[in-house]
Amino acid sequence: MLNFLGGAKVDHPMADVRKAKEIIAELPSDPLKALAEITQWLESLRETKAYKLERLFENIDLLDAAAKNHQRKLAQDYFATSRQQKFQENRLWSSSFNFWKALSDAYLECVARFEGTQTGGTAFRKNLPIIVARTLRALTLQLKWILVRYGPVDSQVWMDIGRLYQFAEASGTAETTVAIYPGSHGGGSVRQEFLKAVMLAASSTDGLSPMRQELAERAVAHFSPGFRLAQKPGPGCGYCFDIAGGKPPFRVMGGRLADSPTARYFGAGEAFAALQRVEGIVVNTGAIPSDVHLGGVYDKDAVIPVLRHLLLYWGDDAPARSAQRRQTVSRMTVLHGMDEILRTLDPGSSDELDFSDPAEAENSAESWIVENVSEGGYGAIIPAAKSDWVRVGALIGVKTEVAKHWGVGVIRRVTRDEHQQRRVGIQALSTVVIPIRVGKSGAGTDPALLLSTTPDKQGEVGVVMRAGIFNSRDSLNMTVNNKPYLLLPSRLAEGGEDFDWAKFKVMQRSD
Repeated sequence: MLNFLGGAKVDHPMADVRKAKEIIAELPSDPLKALAEITQWLESLRETKAYKLERLFENIDLLDAAAKNHQRKLAQDYFATSRQQKFQENRLWSSSFNFWKALSDAYLECVARFEGTQTGGTAFRKNLPIIVARTLRALTLQLKWILVRYGPVDSQVWMDIGRLYQFAEASGTAETTVAIYPGSHGGGSVRQEFLKAVMLAASSTDGLSPMRQELAERAVAHFSPGFRLAQKPGPGCGYCFDIAGGKPPFRVMGGRLADSPTARYFGAGEAFAALQRVEGIVVNTGAIPSDVHLGGVYDKDAVIPVLRHLLLYWGDDAPARSAQRRQTVSRMTVLHGMDEILRTLDPGSSDELDFSDPAEAENSAESWIVENVSEGGYGAIIPAAKSDWVRVGALIGVKTEVAKHWGVGVIRRVTRDEHQQRRVGIQALSTVVIPIRVGKSGAGTDPALLLSTTPDKQGEVGVVMRAGIFNSRDSLNMTVNNKPYLLLPSRLAEGGEDFDWAKFKVMQRSD
């Protein structure tokens, strides 16, 4: 704890040091209830204007420390499973987000009061870099929880981040290394905390599932000592953020520069090479280096996709679209998940290839608005009142107004606009799918989806089946249009929550 001299009497339960510690000691053991109470105390402290800055900060520090284990437990619960009941998901998300917002607001109040009066004891002035760094960290975690729900980031968040860094620059404390929190990983600087926030925003986490977003935020924190910040763009420094603009960071492309003295350019810098090194170690050994701290124990299959995603966006070259998108406005019928797709297409009738508009689809399908289309997929708008199941990595059945057959795709990107409409990017796996049956020799068969009857350049065909069926060691028998084939496994292209998308070599059987 950080100790300060006591202040004058204030009409607040935590004004007395002894009483404040009793309040902390009597917090509930249940993390949800405890974090809710801590959030309320933070809000009430911020609203009590009579506090001296030393006492205000001391009480915020007490509550901040008391919340650590509770907020960590709630975050673990939130990210432990990819699917939860909406009520429980909302409770966990709201509790976490509200805490980080209340904490950042409380620390911001300290900075604002100091800026407004330039008063505060020696101890408070000494700890100003710690206060600013903690505020930026709380704002970064507030940003993280917004991004987890693919929501729009309030401009106030960017204004606060920029204003805090301006304050640190003006006071000459931006580069000062301080013990932001106790512990071996608690050190850092205002500059480093600022770069964590803007690099998280630059990492395009709307293309990651919530669990992978959690890993991405942890990776940003771990590699942050290598990030670069400069007055001008350059190698390893290809993003820009105006610390007085109140707008999100953007990539410097096509000569786009910010004509402002408050523009700051940033990027991965030396962290890019460090990230490449770690990715290579994890791929080659299957183990995460002991000096890489991601906040938990994860296997390589969880970590590698996140590291590769970050490599794309931390490099000097932005990922290019694989196909040109055409603007359009039309409707698309959408089926949710493997089971719903299989039920609708009725794989038992695999010799009947016209699966357009079956009656069952009308009962369970949703209608989305397509706003752009390319050879690789679609961009669509989802009304706010629908589709709580929508998440990155979800398998969907798709059929546009002009299509005769059902196709399948995977949601690759989710964002939320200011009208609370979700916009999704969909990768089309195939615009026509054929229901088939697959199974091991001597065993039963399972329904699956054949993505094409024509092998690709590698001589492979794609098959989407229920999760857990694919095995790289076992071939499968396939029946389509009453003809038997042998599928020789090549690789698992992607494993989803309820599906495996695999590649096979295909041979027609004589029996």
